[in-house]
Amino acid sequence: MQGTWPVISLSFAGIKSTNFQDARDGIVKEIADIYEMHGYLKDGDFLNVAEKEAYDAFRKYANDPNPNRCISTQFVTSALNRLSDYLERYHGKKVLIFLDEYDTPLHEAYVSGYWKELVGFIRELFNNTFKTNKHLYRALLTGITHMSKESTLSDLNNLEIVTTISEKYCTAFGFTEEEVFQVLDERGLSNEKENVKFWYDGFVFGGCKDIYNPWSILKYLDSEELGIYWTDTSSNALVSTLLRQGTPELKMQFEDILEGKTLEVVFDEQIIFEQLGRIPGAEWGFLMASGYLKPVSWQFRPELGKCEYQLSVTNHETLLMFRNMISGWFAANRTSYGNFKKALIEGDLKYMNRFMNDVTRVMFSSFDSGNKPSEAAEPERFYHGFVLGLIVDLAGKYNIRSNRASGFDRYDVIMEPKDLSDDAIVMEFKVHDEDDEASLEETVASALKQIEEKAYDTELFDRGVPKEKIRHYGFAFQGKQVLIGQ
Repeated sequence: MQGTWPVISLSFAGIKSTNFQDARDGIVKEIADIYEMHGYLKDGDFLNVAEKEAYDAFRKYANDPNPNRCISTQFVTSALNRLSDYLERYHGKKVLIFLDEYDTPLHEAYVSGYWKELVGFIRELFNNTFKTNKHLYRALLTGITHMSKESTLSDLNNLEIVTTISEKYCTAFGFTEEEVFQVLDERGLSNEKENVKFWYDGFVFGGCKDIYNPWSILKYLDSEELGIYWTDTSSNALVSTLLRQGTPELKMQFEDILEGKTLEVVFDEQIIFEQLGRIPGAEWGFLMASGYLKPVSWQFRPELGKCEYQLSVTNHETLLMFRNMISGWFAANRTSYGNFKKALIEGDLKYMNRFMNDVTRVMFSSFDSGNKPSEAAEPERFYHGFVLGLIVDLAGKYNIRSNRASGFDRYDVIMEPKDLSDDAIVMEFKVHDEDDEASLEETVASALKQIEEKAYDTELFDRGVPKEKIRHYGFAFQGKQVLIGQ
């Protein structure tokens, strides 16, 4: 079929604007470039005068750095329908339309706060382009969110949806392991197969496992150096927002995933943007659909009408992206952040307290949204997740574990050094209760007492860490005020 059908091919991958007007301009510019590509339609008398004038109005967007923004929305949203008409008349065949990453502008709109404006515009554009376009033969759209349920595309009810767990086309979403290993052999890199597999394998589509991201493989073959390639090409702003502003439970589940555990969750894979932050499990559906997490296994639960998934981090490249993202939340001042980790290890309480109080005043407002911030709903778990974010990149020196049984209860955080010449650290978090404690100092004392009484050191003793090499920290929180003692 190639070369025998008229084709309109465009991508919204580069439309990552922080406001509606720029997003609208980006979409119009993308359509204008398609008009420019098919400029031969203006040759001769194939189009009448009015059609040529309409055609020129769009071509200006492809060449004018300051296009006329007064062009009407209806004129813009019907542009691909009109172009389909011209192409069908010229070639004598209906049109194929390919739209890649249709929902990238929606991601940015969700993060930047112009969601409703963009939804209205794209709904009208897609209705004219796909639903009511009598010149369309077939269309292929790619994106993360499920189209038939997304309110943006509610008119498009005649689509075949292929998702992460679909068998159809399961080998078409990336390179198979056979393909990757073959090219490594051809390039004389056979000895690197295990390293490449560790970094870039892991994507799962339907029954096809061991799928590799094409961009990462191509970049590795070009440089012959292992690195973070795919995750650095995309904006992770929405992922960051969902995790940062998620519930305390989500933060704790995410911590388990970063430790290499498999998370068991139930959700509807057919996510839509309006569910994010509102419907339990929607965030996990988004992370799975976008490739940051992989479904290790799944089964349909008929009593729930949903699937139960076992999720894990996709591969080492993705894990490093998450760790870098979390470090970035706290690293506005890299020097202070580095000094905090050093103070934590060395027991410099004065610096730790100053840093924690400075960062909580600035950062806590960005870690929650809505009228019920998580430090009010489940305060200890909120602060727990916050501190874990601060220490996550110490994982190279410590085995960091949290919320596990040791002694007579479950501790908050234990940092077991990989070098036994370093001290181990046990942390306990407590939120100040005015009914029980007169001051934050009493709350710290209560946290330290709990470490002793509940014998949290037991796990470290069992691992051969002597008592004199274990340091205790009690964290007391009251709103944005923090006190740390030992």
